[in-house]
Amino acid sequence: MNTLRDIEQFWDANPCGETLVGKDQEWATFFQRYDEFRYRTEGHILGELDRLNLAGKNVLEIGIGQAADSAQIIHRGGRWHGLDLTAEAVFRAKTRFELFRLPYQAIKQGSATAIPYPDKTFDLVYSHGVLHHIPPIRQVSQEIRRVLKPGGKLVIMMYHKHSLNYLVSINIVRRLLMIGLFGLAKIGARPLITNPLLVGHLQNAREFGLWTYLQNPLFMMRNTDGPGNPYSKVYEPHDIAADFSEFRIENTRVHFLNERHLPVLKVFPQSARTYLASKLGWHLWATLG
Repeated sequence: MNTLRDIEQFWDANPCGETLVGKDQEWATFFQRYDEFRYRTEGHILGELDRLNLAGKNVLEIGIGQAADSAQIIHRGGRWHGLDLTAEAVFRAKTRFELFRLPYQAIKQGSATAIPYPDKTFDLVYSHGVLHHIPPIRQVSQEIRRVLKPGGKLVIMMYHKHSLNYLVSINIVRRLLMIGLFGLAKIGARPLITNPLLVGHLQNAREFGLWTYLQNPLFMMRNTDGPGNPYSKVYEPHDIAADFSEFRIENTRVHFLNERHLPVLKVFPQSARTYLASKLGWHLWATLG
C-alpha cells in the first residue's frame, strides 16, 4: 500500500491537470487557459456548483488542484477554505487569488485524514476528483463528518466504475495497447517508443512483469492519472455508501465521456453523447448528508 507521503510526492511533482494545457506561460495566462479547457470539456462542473447555493456558506474544498473550482466557489459567494496535501497546490491557489484579487478565508497544507479545523465548522465540504486517491478513506469520512455542521453536506466526485473509460478504455483498449508495446519492445523496437506516458507504462511492465501489471487494481491505478500514480479507486454508489458510512447518499449523477481516450465517441451526435455521459460517464457525483 502506498503511503500518504508517496501520494504527496507524486501530486507535488505532477500538479493536477497541468499537462492538459502545458505550463509554458506566465501564471495569469496559464490559469485562464486551464479554466477555458476545464469548463469547455467538463462544463457540467459549473452546473453542479450552481446547484449548491453557495452564497454565504462556509465551504471547505479538499484537494485544490489549480484552484479553478475554488475561484468558482468564491464567485458564487462561498466563504472558501482550502486544504491540500501538497505545497505546490497551496502555492498555486495563493498565486491565483492574488493575481485575480479573489477573497478567501484560509488555505492550509495538510491531510484529509486529520483535517486541521474544529468540529462543526463547515456548511459544505466539496471535493472533486481527490478522495478516490486516499487509501484510508474511512478515516477521511469520519473527519469530514466531524468538521461539518449538523445538516451540512458533502459533495464529491469519484471515478465511476460503470463507465466507458473504465470498462472499455482501461480494461480493454489500454491492455491491448500495453501487450502490443511490450511485444514491440521485446523485438527491438523500444527506441521507437518515445511518448513519456507509454515509456512509463513499459517501465512498469518490466518492473512488475507484464501479466502482473495488467491486473487490477494495479493497472487501473496506473491508468487514471499517469503511470506513476500511486493510488486510485473506482466507485459505484454502493461503494460510496460503504466508504462514507457516516453519511446518507441524497443523490448521485454521472457526467463526462473522456473523449480524449475514446475518440471514436466523436462520431456520435451530441445528443447521443450527452445521454451516454449520463449513464456511462467517468465522473460519479454524489451529495451526502
